[in-house]
Amino acid sequence: MNLINVLRHECVRASSDCASRNEVLAAIAALAKKSAVLSNMEESALLKGLSEREELSTTGFGDGIAIPHCRLDGVEDFVVGILSVPGGAEFAAMDGQPVKLFVFIIAPSSSSNVHIKILSAISQVLNVPEHVAEMVAAPTAEILAENFLRHVRDEADPKQHDNKTLFRVQIQDEELFHDVLKIFSGFNSTTVMVSESEPAANYIQKMPLFAGFWSDKNTEFCKVILATVDKKDTNETIRRIEQHTGSLDERDDILLTVQELFYCAGSLNI
Repeated sequence: MNLINVLRHECVRASSDCASRNEVLAAIAALAKKSAVLSNMEESALLKGLSEREELSTTGFGDGIAIPHCRLDGVEDFVVGILSVPGGAEFAAMDGQPVKLFVFIIAPSSSSNVHIKILSAISQVLNVPEHVAEMVAAPTAEILAENFLRHVRDEADPKQHDNKTLFRVQIQDEELFHDVLKIFSGFNSTTVMVSESEPAANYIQKMPLFAGFWSDKNTEFCKVILATVDKKDTNETIRRIEQHTGSLDERDDILLTVQELFYCAGSLNI
């Protein structure tokens, strides 16, 4: 889940004058309740959840920062909000110093993995003192939210970048190499690279322990073709290769592997 999508702008407040942990948690519960996502939750339940989490251990991890959070039954989606307290509030932080910036999370009880990812993403933003100082100094909620979001690393969406397959072809026949290379060049959306390679046998047979295992001369030609191909063209690419090679299972001078790519972006000039 993308942190940018779960920051609720109605749950951002700048320049609060809260002085104690109880006041901060009450202010956060009131802010969180403004989100339509939590329309079915009582403000008192939100405060109770946040307070119980703080009793386990403080979420104020020092340097004027805290990330209060809790997981609650009945919550359908994540609510992330921000509260700045330029004067600092006593929050039992790990370093004993007042806290000036609170980024809070109200989470569904069943989404612990996503909860951890959101906590991590927030921590990365707050790990830079300049970012924190900029947010604490923001005079309005709109500027505070803007300052926070500017430093959020937008997560890559694999669903938009998983439409490719990776072909790796290791070839020890020069004529066949040229034929296969032409096949990949025939697809408009394919990126192809070629690298030199050499069988391990050429090295192993030089080791005294294995001397004599390979009596044939070294394989002099060996190249690797790496190509990204649109998923829709995967079967057709394999078919065209086997038109030249015959059954790949009956060859000992070519090895083809094909992998689905979780993420593929960018291109190369060839």
